Amino acid sequence: MTQDTLAPSKTRPLKVWAVSDGRAGIEAQVVGLSEALARLAPCEVTVKRVGWRGNTGRLPWWLNLLPKRWLTPESGVPDSGNPDDWPDLWIAAGRATLPLSIRAKRWSGGKTFVVQIQDPRVPAHMFDLVIPPKHDRMSGDNILPITGSPHRVTPQRLTSEYQAFKDLIEPLPKPRVAVLVGGKSKAFDLSSERAAQIAHSIQIPLEQDGGSLLMTFSRRTPDAARALMTARLRHLPGMIWNGEGPNPYFAFLAGADYILVTEDSTNMATEAASTGKPVFVLKMDGSSLKFRLFHEELERQGAARPYGGAFHGWTYEPVNETDRAAREVLARIGVEVPEPVIEPAKDYRAAAVKAKVKPKARPADAKTSDEPAPPKARKPRTAKPKA
Repeated sequence: MTQDTLAPSKTRPLKVWAVSDGRAGIEAQVVGLSEALARLAPCEVTVKRVGWRGNTGRLPWWLNLLPKRWLTPESGVPDSGNPDDWPDLWIAAGRATLPLSIRAKRWSGGKTFVVQIQDPRVPAHMFDLVIPPKHDRMSGDNILPITGSPHRVTPQRLTSEYQAFKDLIEPLPKPRVAVLVGGKSKAFDLSSERAAQIAHSIQIPLEQDGGSLLMTFSRRTPDAARALMTARLRHLPGMIWNGEGPNPYFAFLAGADYILVTEDSTNMATEAASTGKPVFVLKMDGSSLKFRLFHEELERQGAARPYGGAFHGWTYEPVNETDRAAREVLARIGVEVPEPVIEPAKDYRAAAVKAKVKPKARPADAKTSDEPAPPKARKPRTAKPKA
C-alpha cells in the first residue's frame, strides 16, 4: 500500500470504519482510535455494528466460512468486491468481527488496511496491524503493544462534558472523589461483602476529612452490590448516578480530584490515567495475571496505586496511548503527521510566589555596595524560674 493510495487529499479524506459488536467497551475502543485518527488527518469515520443471524456469532472464526451470508442487514458490510465500497482503514475489535476482519483486505481488492485492536487470538499476520495491550505480551513486526486500550477521553471532551453538569458538581466540597465501579467478568466479581468493604473504605475518609462523592456503576455491576454501595454512601455530599438520564461519566473524570476504579476494567483505568489525576485501584473478588501486569504498568508510569483507605495526591505525565497508536497507523499507510510540540513545563507555583514578593523601597541614602549589613542586635534571653 502506497501513500498515493491512502493518503488523504483536499478532495477526499480517509474513509475509516470503526467496526465492533455493539458492546459499549469494545465500541469505545474502535471509535476512540478512529477519532484520534481524525484529529491527526482528514477522515470520514463511520461506525459499523456487526450483527449475526441465529447463533452464527458464537462460532469460531474458522467455522464461519461464508460470513456475509449470516450478517444482519444492519451490519452495513457491502456484498460487492468494488474497492470504492470499502474503507481505506478498517478498525475493529471483538471476537464477532474476526470473520470479517480476516477477509476485509481480500474483499476490498487489497485497498483496505486492516487494524485489529486487542489480542485476536488468531495469527497476527492475518491483519495489517494488531494493537493489543502490553499485558497480553504479544510481539512482532505488525504488532503495536500499548498500555491499556484506546479510548475517547481527551481534554477537550472532558471540558465539554463537564459543562453539562457544572451546576451540580461545582458547588460540591473538595476533594471530589470519582468512584468508577465495574462488576462481574471472567476473572473478577463484586460480591456484597466486597462491595461493603469498598463502601466502608470510601466512607471513612470522606466523613473524616470532608469532600464529596461522584460515583457511577457499569452495566456489569451486580444489582446487590450496586444497591448496597448506594445505601451506604448516599448520605455523603455528591452524586451517585443510577443509570437514568444523561451519563455524567466524563464529567466525573473532569470534576474529580482523585479517581478510584475497580481492578476489573482496563478501559476505565486507562481513561482515568489519561487525565493526569491520581488513580487508585480498588480490589475485587478474584485475580488475574494479565490485569496485575496491567496495573503494574500503570504504577511504573506513575499513574495508579493500590487504594489503601486514604486519599493523597501526586503528579505524572498523562497516559496518552490512543494518539500514539493513531500516529503509528497513519505512519504504516504512509501519511506523515507532524510530531506534537511539547512545551517545557512551567512552574506556575514559583511564578506566583515571585509575583507576590515585591522588593522593598530603599531609602535615598541606602548603601548599594557589596558590604555586608551589620548584624541585628539580639534581645537578651530571660531565664525562666524552674518549677
